[in-house]
Amino acid sequence: MNKADIAIIGGSGFYDLATGLKEIKVQTPYGLPSDKIALGKIAGQKVAFLPRHRKKHDIPPQKINYRANLWALKSLGVSRILTSHAAGSLQKKIKPGDFVILDQFVDRTSGRVDTFYDGPLVTHISTAFPYCPQLRSLAIGQAQKMKLPFHQKGTVVVIQGPRFSTAAESQWFTKMGWDVVNMTEYPEVALARELEMCFCAIVLSTDYDSGLVVGGQVKPVSTKDFLKVFAENIGKIKRLMLKMIENWPKEVTCDCQQALKKARV
Repeated sequence: MNKADIAIIGGSGFYDLATGLKEIKVQTPYGLPSDKIALGKIAGQKVAFLPRHRKKHDIPPQKINYRANLWALKSLGVSRILTSHAAGSLQKKIKPGDFVILDQFVDRTSGRVDTFYDGPLVTHISTAFPYCPQLRSLAIGQAQKMKLPFHQKGTVVVIQGPRFSTAAESQWFTKMGWDVVNMTEYPEVALARELEMCFCAIVLSTDYDSGLVVGGQVKPVSTKDFLKVFAENIGKIKRLMLKMIENWPKEVTCDCQQALKKARV
């Protein structure tokens, strides 16, 4: 009975989307996931919820056991994942309060364990197009219907954390044309692909990153401003995910769940 097809990785604030919730502890070969996994139903769909930073929000980005999290969800039968992240904007056009439906990432982390395949089975997964096109299309369609301020695509640069970028680093990211900066998107998305799970990430821009501020393009924001933007918009993310699940596609039309087919030597 402890099965789900869909997973939502975010915070425990998403739990109120579901009915009949129960929490289970999942053991994995990679240790314990961030927290117990909550199972429930949304619009008749079985959904698993996992708070990546734990309910207490006391696991920093560089300490998250990403492999355990993804393996635990896979062991429950999950084949499609929805995630949400807060991020800093690297481009003036992406305003605080805007949503970005990611289509690319750039990894700037260091030392994170980011694969299930350390040998002897040599596996080279393709991450050329790491986000599920079918779920991205669904997210775009529902965001349009809801008239949300959003961007249909975007590249996230993932930094190690827990420190924020220097102004020089941030200006470099902006000049490279990348859109938002975050600390948790990698290796989560790559590990999901290694396990042949569809992955869709919706980012909320909570503030402008330091490079734009120092460059004089925008005014600096305070922690109070950041938290205000997050609080004002978390409900919109939840409603967007609810609408996506209410209109969940029955047929899989992407190739995410065949990612290993040509990946092994």
